[in-house]
Amino acid sequence: MKIFTLFIRGKQIIPAAVVLLILSIDLSAEDQIYNYFYRVYFIDKGENKPWNYPPSDLLSERALDRRLKYQITVPDVRDIPVSRQYINEIISRGFALHCCSKWMNTALFKTNEAIDEQLLLDLPFVSGVKLVKKPAGKSSFAGKLDLIAEADDKLLPGFHIAMLNGTSVHLSGYDGRGILIAVPDGGFLNADRISSLGDLRSRKGIRYTYDFVRNDPFVYGYHTHGTAVMSILGGQIPGILEGTAPGADYMLFRTEDTESESAAEEDFWVAAAEFADSSGADIITSSLGYFHFDDTSLDYSFSDMDGNTAFITKAADIAASKGIVVFSSAGNERSNEWKRIIAPSDGDSVVCVGAVDNDGHISYFSSAGPAADRRVKPDNVALGVNVIVQTSVNEVLKSSGTSFSCPVLSGMAACIMQAVPGATPGELADALHRSADRFLVPDSLYGYGIPDMIKVLSLLQDVHLKEPPGATLAKPNPTTGIIEILFREPPGNLTIEFYSASGNILSRKKYPEFAGRNLVLSDLSNYRQGIYFLRLITGKGIYLHKIIKTGQ
Repeated sequence: MKIFTLFIRGKQIIPAAVVLLILSIDLSAEDQIYNYFYRVYFIDKGENKPWNYPPSDLLSERALDRRLKYQITVPDVRDIPVSRQYINEIISRGFALHCCSKWMNTALFKTNEAIDEQLLLDLPFVSGVKLVKKPAGKSSFAGKLDLIAEADDKLLPGFHIAMLNGTSVHLSGYDGRGILIAVPDGGFLNADRISSLGDLRSRKGIRYTYDFVRNDPFVYGYHTHGTAVMSILGGQIPGILEGTAPGADYMLFRTEDTESESAAEEDFWVAAAEFADSSGADIITSSLGYFHFDDTSLDYSFSDMDGNTAFITKAADIAASKGIVVFSSAGNERSNEWKRIIAPSDGDSVVCVGAVDNDGHISYFSSAGPAADRRVKPDNVALGVNVIVQTSVNEVLKSSGTSFSCPVLSGMAACIMQAVPGATPGELADALHRSADRFLVPDSLYGYGIPDMIKVLSLLQDVHLKEPPGATLAKPNPTTGIIEILFREPPGNLTIEFYSASGNILSRKKYPEFAGRNLVLSDLSNYRQGIYFLRLITGKGIYLHKIIKTGQ
């Protein structure tokens, strides 16, 4: 029996109910080969009622903090586990449990041989059964995640960030620190070895890994697609590769079976999304999408891309309702017969990301909108042509796809969430729209266009930051050591100096370009109580504050 636990900065992020669910799955059975997977829909949750569960049994402390911040009711019926009694009843009939969805009130079971679905439909607590995976011969989608990469001596590190006017965001010290990002993908081969993720690994920023396809913690195999995505998000090689959120923490989930294309992969993705929610993730960035399967009877039609039909899309919208910002690649289908966006990027509350080239022109492959119900899709676009990635130990390459424009945008969004922690997911998505270059004339290729991250920062800070009475304000004062500096306007070039009462300099920080209007400092935390002086040197003037440090 395998037991998993995880702590982030001293807080357990996997609640008891999630651990019990993992332990209920027969992990030793994963060595067996199961040919048939059945998604079973339940009529209710049986003996499980919201009032029977303390919130801390269902959600981690971090997840509860997120719900409280966004004033989201907890627990609601979707937080309650699937009925254990129902699951056991089906297991007793010879089925093996693979995973469950508390949001969708479903469970995924597997067998070696096909069964008569009526055997399950006759159970009084079953409302539906769907065969979501069966033997289908050689998959037509086995190369779905393969990278088309090329070596290029003319690398432009940071261009993908500069296109979004995000360079100043990074220079302001916003790198995604404190944000937890879940990354579902098809595998992370070499992510435990490549140099660009060395800093991330050394600070233990990869907080958890799990393979929902095989029910195993190991994800560092199978495919390099997720590795490329992670190098865009968290990678750092000075002068060569610059990640969009190198300071964030990550959970890596394998949800895509790269040997086949089945609707069961939607179940794997949903299980990962629920795990991310329970663990307190702030962002899900998904460079996966679905519309056609090896079993063509399960194919979606374009009319299903309405934000309310696809199994994975409904779950993605539920994730957003829990306070998670969900980003999804639009898809690479515009040069193919399908042409349109794919699930779950059609979700009402999902940020669908298309791809542009270095000149800001839409790529030939970036899937077109709108959604089937005529909503604007994609939401935004970012660089997705010749994006710098690392997937092997010895080589950095360029690769293309909306798989890569998605982490470009989601990583920069993490930096904004760090800068404006009070902003809601809906406010962030709206600011991405309003800051973009086509906001007044959105279309089916670019959506609202390329967002401007400095405008996003300004729009959100205008809502969530009070304007100080003067040019600058230091608070609280007196303080026990933590001080927030408020600026009436972004200071631009900024130097911060702390002095003792006798005039000795204690610390100095320099920001070549500071784009925000607030900054939290802890420089005095380790000093004794007394009087100190704070000097702020900006492009607009020099400001001095007398600070009183009290005891703890």
